[in-house]
Amino acid sequence: MLTMTKSVEQKYKDKLTTSEEAVSRIESGSTVIQPLGAGEPPAILEAIANAVKAGNLQNITMHAMLPLANTLQTVLRPDLPKEINWESYFFSGVDRKAYKEGRATYTPNLFYQAPRIFSEFRQIDTAITAVSPMDRHGCFSLGVSVDYNLEVCRKARQVIVEVNPNMPRTHGAGFLHIDEIDAIVEHEAPLPELPPPTFGPEDEKIGQLIAEMIPDGATLQLGIGGIPSAVIKYLMNHRDLGIHTEMLSDGLMELILAGVATGRCKTLHPYKAVIAFATGTRHLYDFLDDNPLIEAHPVQYVNNPALIAKNHKQIAINAALQVDLTGQCCAESFGVQQYSGTGGQLDFTRGAFESPGGKAIIAFNSTAKGGEFSRIVPTLSPGAVVTTPRTDVHYIVTEYGVAQLKGKSLRERARLLIGLAHPKFRDVLTFEAKKIGLL
Repeated sequence: MLTMTKSVEQKYKDKLTTSEEAVSRIESGSTVIQPLGAGEPPAILEAIANAVKAGNLQNITMHAMLPLANTLQTVLRPDLPKEINWESYFFSGVDRKAYKEGRATYTPNLFYQAPRIFSEFRQIDTAITAVSPMDRHGCFSLGVSVDYNLEVCRKARQVIVEVNPNMPRTHGAGFLHIDEIDAIVEHEAPLPELPPPTFGPEDEKIGQLIAEMIPDGATLQLGIGGIPSAVIKYLMNHRDLGIHTEMLSDGLMELILAGVATGRCKTLHPYKAVIAFATGTRHLYDFLDDNPLIEAHPVQYVNNPALIAKNHKQIAINAALQVDLTGQCCAESFGVQQYSGTGGQLDFTRGAFESPGGKAIIAFNSTAKGGEFSRIVPTLSPGAVVTTPRTDVHYIVTEYGVAQLKGKSLRERARLLIGLAHPKFRDVLTFEAKKIGLL
C-alpha cells in the first residue's frame, strides 16, 4: 500500500506556531544560540525575554556574535531577571555594555573555527534564526547570516525559525529545508541597519596609500569603518577586482555596482563575491536578494586560511587598536577590558600572506582620543590581547606611510614603526625603544 507523503506546504502549516508557543519548547537550563548581527529573530527574542520575565524560563545560556538592536531591546534588557547567561564571541556595543555590568562574558575564538567550537565544545539545545520565506522546494535561506549559523542549525537538538519577508534570499550554501526545522514563527520586521560610516582626513590618506598597494585583478577582504570606506573611494578606478570577505558591506556593494569588482580574475569562485554574512543598509539587503553574483557560505569555508590562500592576489585589510614596536597587534581589548573580538583578522592575515601575490594589511590612525594617545607604543598595555602575532604581521599602514615587517629584525621593525607614528610621539618612542633594547 502506497503512503502519501506530506507536501512542503502541509509541513509548513503543521510547524507554524506563535512565538510564545515556539519559545515554550525551550527548557530551563538549556543553551540557545542565535545568529550574528542582522540575522537575529526579533519576535523569538521578545518571546524569550517575556518568558524570562514571567519566570517561565530560567538559567538559560545564550551565545551570539555581534548582537544588534533587537537583542538590546529584548534578552539583554538590564531590567530582566538574571536568568540569561550571555556568552559573546564578538562584542558589539550591545553586549559590551552588558559585559562591563557583569551580565555577559566573552569566549575567545578564531572566526573560522566558531562553527566547530559550537558543534564540538558546546551543547546546542536550541538554534533560533530569522530566515527568508520558504520556496517551492521547501527551502528557507539564512540570508544575511550563514557564517556559523548553518552549522549551528544543522547540529541543534531543535531549530526555531522566524520567517521574515524582509530577509533576502541569498545564493550559496545557506539553506535549511523544512524537514530540518521544528517550529516556524511568522513575523515581518525591518532588518537592523548600519549606516555607511564617514571618514576623516587621516582615514582618507590611509585609504589612498592602501589603494596604491592593490593591483588590478586583486581579491579583497575588508570590513566596515572609516578606513574601509576611504579605501573603497580610491578603488573606483581599479579594474576587475574580486571579493572574498567575511562581511559584505555597502562599500563593497558599490564596487560591484560600479563595475569595479567583477570577479573576472578570481582564481576561486570567479565572477562571484564570496561572503559569510552581510550588515549594512536596506539598499544592501535589497541588492543581496536573489542575486546570483553573491554567494554566502559558512565561515569555516570562507575564512579558512588554506582556502583564502587559493585566491591569487588576496588583499586582507584589517584594523588595530594598538601596535607595539615589535609588531604585535591588539585589535580587541583595551588592556584587560575586552572591547570586541578576534573575529576573522588572523584568519585573513594568514590566508592573504600565503596567497600568491597576496598582502595582509593592518591599518589604523596613528593616534587615538583626538591625538592624545599614540596607537604605536613601546609595549602593549598590560593585559592587552595579541590578536595578530608579530610573526604573522605583513604590512602596517598609518597616515604616515607603509611598513613591510616580514623578514625584518626587531631593530628594523622598531625604526619602521616609529616612522609611522605621529611626529609628536617619535622622540619618546625612540627613547623607550632604546630603554628596552630594541634600538
